[in-house]
Amino acid sequence: MAEDMTETTVLPVDIQEELRSSFLEYSMSVIVARALPDVRDGLKPVHRRILYAMNESGLTPGRPYKKSAWTVGEVIGKYHPHGDTAVYDTMVRMAQNFAMRVPLVDGHGNFGSVDGDSAAAMRYTEARLQRVTTELLRDLDKETVDFGPNYDESLEEPLVLPSRFPNLLVNGSAGIAVGMATNIPPHNLGETIDAVTMIIDNPEVTVAELQKVIPGPDFPTGGVIMGREGIRNAYETGRGSIKIRGKAHIEQTSTGRTRIIVSEIPYMVNKSKLVTKIAELVRAKKLTEISDLRDESDRKGMRIVIELKSNCVPQVVLNKLYKHTPLQTGFGANMLSLVDGVPRTLTLPEMLKYYVEHQKEVVTRRTRYELRKAQERAHILDGYVIALDNIDEVIQIIKSSEDDVEAKTRLIERFGLTEVQTDAILEMRLRRLTGLERHKIEDELEELRRKIAFYKKVLGDVGLVLQMVKEEMAEVREKFADERRTEITSEARDLDVEDLIAEEDMVVTITKTGYVKRLPVATYRQQKRGGKGISGVNLKESDFVEHLFISSTHDYVLFFSTKGKVYRLKVHELPVGSRHARGTAAVNLLPFETDEKIAAVITTREFSPDDYLLFATKQGMVKKTAMQAYDRSRRDGIIAINLRAGDELIAVRRVRTGEKVMMVSNAGKAIKWDEADARPMGRDTMGVKGMALKEGEAVLGMEIAPPEAELFVVTQRGYGKRTPVSEYPEQKRGGMGVKTIQVTEKKGPLAGMKIVQPLHELMLISQEGVVIRVKANDISKLGRSTQGVKVMNVSVSDCVSAIARVAAGRRKKASDAVAEGQGKLVAAEGADSASAIDDREAEAEELVSEEFEGVDEQE
Repeated sequence: MAEDMTETTVLPVDIQEELRSSFLEYSMSVIVARALPDVRDGLKPVHRRILYAMNESGLTPGRPYKKSAWTVGEVIGKYHPHGDTAVYDTMVRMAQNFAMRVPLVDGHGNFGSVDGDSAAAMRYTEARLQRVTTELLRDLDKETVDFGPNYDESLEEPLVLPSRFPNLLVNGSAGIAVGMATNIPPHNLGETIDAVTMIIDNPEVTVAELQKVIPGPDFPTGGVIMGREGIRNAYETGRGSIKIRGKAHIEQTSTGRTRIIVSEIPYMVNKSKLVTKIAELVRAKKLTEISDLRDESDRKGMRIVIELKSNCVPQVVLNKLYKHTPLQTGFGANMLSLVDGVPRTLTLPEMLKYYVEHQKEVVTRRTRYELRKAQERAHILDGYVIALDNIDEVIQIIKSSEDDVEAKTRLIERFGLTEVQTDAILEMRLRRLTGLERHKIEDELEELRRKIAFYKKVLGDVGLVLQMVKEEMAEVREKFADERRTEITSEARDLDVEDLIAEEDMVVTITKTGYVKRLPVATYRQQKRGGKGISGVNLKESDFVEHLFISSTHDYVLFFSTKGKVYRLKVHELPVGSRHARGTAAVNLLPFETDEKIAAVITTREFSPDDYLLFATKQGMVKKTAMQAYDRSRRDGIIAINLRAGDELIAVRRVRTGEKVMMVSNAGKAIKWDEADARPMGRDTMGVKGMALKEGEAVLGMEIAPPEAELFVVTQRGYGKRTPVSEYPEQKRGGMGVKTIQVTEKKGPLAGMKIVQPLHELMLISQEGVVIRVKANDISKLGRSTQGVKVMNVSVSDCVSAIARVAAGRRKKASDAVAEGQGKLVAAEGADSASAIDDREAEAEELVSEEFEGVDEQE
C-alpha cells in the first residue's frame, strides 16, 4: 500500500482555471438541467420527469389514485436521482390550485393551503394526472419529440413534451439559476390559445394587437392588476413590474357599522401571514381604525372580515392596507427561458413564435409517423389482397412446403411478395378467407390510401400543418378553458379604463364637509316604491348634501376649490356608496392642501369652446372663461382662477348668452348685471371686479337669475324674505349694488342667498346643527329694502350658517312623520340656473327630496 502511495502522480493545476472551469460546469448544469423552463413545453426537467413517470405508470385520469411515495420513488429510481423532498415538493405544487393556473397533478389528500400549511407526508397523500395534463403528453408515443438516456442509460426519457397547449404562459414559471432568474406570470388558457392563433394568422402581429386577446396575466388567486404599463413592458421587452391588489369591498352592517371584506389576495401571498400582519399593525397603533379582524374563509371561498370603528372612512383604511400589508404586492416579470438549451429573455411575440415552431415540428413528426405506419399497414394489406386473389395456389404452396422457411421463399418467388407480407400471410387466420373479411380488408386498404394521400399533402403544405395546430388547440380550448379570474384596471391617468366601464347614469352627492359618493339612479327609484318613506343619508352632525346631480359614468366632474384650483375626475372614479353611506372624504380623492375645500362642482361630457364658466370670489372678483380651457388635468390640480391674498373662490356657474348674474354681499347689498359685461378671459387670470365692497364686507354668493325667479336671503338671526328678481335694477358690473334687506344689529348680517322658484323648498342649517325645511312659497314675498320676517328660530348662542335648495317632493302625512320620528338630515342644491333646470337636474332634485321627509317643516 505504501508503494502505491509513492507511485501516485500529482499534476499541477492552476487553481483559478480549475475554479473557473468547475463553476462554469456547475452553473450550466443548474441553468439547463434544474432552474429554467424550456420555452417549448414550459417545464423544468423535474416537472417533465414526474409527469412522464406518472404517465408511464398508468396514473392517468379515470384510473385509481396511487400513493405519492410510490410516484416519488419511481421518479427518483428511474429518472431524477435527487432528494425525495425536492421531487415531492414539486409534485405538490403542480397539484395546488392556488399556485398553478391550470394544475397538472390531481392530488388526493392534504396538498397544502393558501395559508402556508405544508402538505401531508408523501406516505399519506395520493395522486394521478389531471385530465388537462394528457394534452401535454398527447402523441408522445408517435415519435413527436426526441428522447435521451436517463442518468444511468438504462432507460430513455423525453427531452421535451409535445405540449398541445402553451404551458409556459398558462402556468408560468419561477426559478433562480446561477447569475440569472426567471419569473413568468401565469395566464388564462383560452386567452393564450387565442394569442397563438393570432400569431399563426399574422406572424408580424404587435404586442398591442395581441393584448386585445391576452390583456395580461391571470393569476390563480384572482386579484386586481393596477395599470397596464408593467404588462406592456413585460410583453415588449421581457421585463416589467406588475402591481397586484387583493380584491376587497365595503359592506354596511345592520347596526350601521362598516366592514371591509377581502375576497381575493395577490398571487403567492400567504393568507395567514397577511392576517397576522394586519393584526400586528393594529397592535402597533398604525391601523387604529380597525376594531375587529377575523378569517371566515371556507370551502366556498375566501373571506377576511375587517370590522371598522364608526368614526373612520373605509377607503382610507383600505388604502393603508394596500400600503402597509401584502394586500398589494409587485410581481417582477422576467420572461427568461431556454431556447435550444440557451437562456434567453423573450418578448411575448417571440415566446409565442417559438411555441408555434415546436407545434409545427410535433405535428410534422406525428404526420410522418402516421404516414409510415399507414404505409406499412397498406403494404401488408396489399399482400393479403394478392393472397386472397390466389388463395388456392397459396394454400397449395403452404401445404406442399416442408417448413415455413420454404413456404416463405416459394411465395416470394411466385407472387413477388416481401418478407413482411409473407410473414403476415403465413400468420393469417383461416377466418380471414371469408368473403366478409375480404371486403373489410379492401375497405381498410381504401381508407389507408386516402389517409396516406392526406398525410403526404400535410407534409408538403406548411399552411395545412398550421391549420391542424389551430384546430387541435381549439379543441383544447373548448374542453379546458375557463373565465378570467384577475381583473385589470388602469391607473387614473390611463383613459383606456373606460373600455371596461359600462355607461350608466349615477347620482353623485357631495356634502358640505366634503364627503363624496355615487350610486346608480335605480337605487333611488327602487326606494321610491317603498311606500312608507325612507331614511336619509347617515351624515355627521350639521353636515348636509350641498351638491347633487345625475351624470353618466363617462362624464367628467370638475371640483373647484376655495383656493382657486380645479381637479378633474371621471364619475366612475368616484367611490360607490350605499343609500345610507356618508361617502368618502374629498381629501382621500383629491390632493387638497390645508384648509382647502370644495367651492363648486361642475359636471360635463365635453369641453366646448362655446360654453363658458363664470367664477366669483369672496372679495367680489368675477371671471368668465371658456370650458375648453379646463380640458386638461394634473394629479395636483391646475389653476382655475388667480386669487389675491386672503381671497377665496365661492361660486362657479355655467353661463349662457343673455343671462343675468346676481351677486349678494353680507352687508345686505345685491347687484344684477348682464353676463356680457364680463369679457372672456384666460384660465390663469384674476378676472375683473363684479361687485364693489367696503372694508370688512364679503360676497356671500353668486347665482344666475332668470327674470321670473325670486331672490331669497336670510340673516344670521334667522330673518329672511324673497323678492322678485325683476325688482332689482340692472346695473353695470363693478357697482356696489342696491339694498336687498335692511340689516340691523338685532337681525344680524346676511348669512346666505339662493335664487328660488315656486316648486323649490329650502333647508336652513345653523352652526349648532339645527335643520329646518321651509317651502319657498311659505316665506313672505317682500320688497327690496324691507327687513324680512322670522324664518328660523335660533338660540342666542346660535346663528344660521348655510342654506340649501331642493325641489318639492312627495309629502307624507303628519301622523307618519310623528310615528317615524325625525329622520336623518341632508340637503341638496339644485341646478346652476333656476330658469333652465334640465331634465337630469330636475330628476336629481326629485329623487333627493325624499331624503328630507323626516325633517320637520317650519310653518
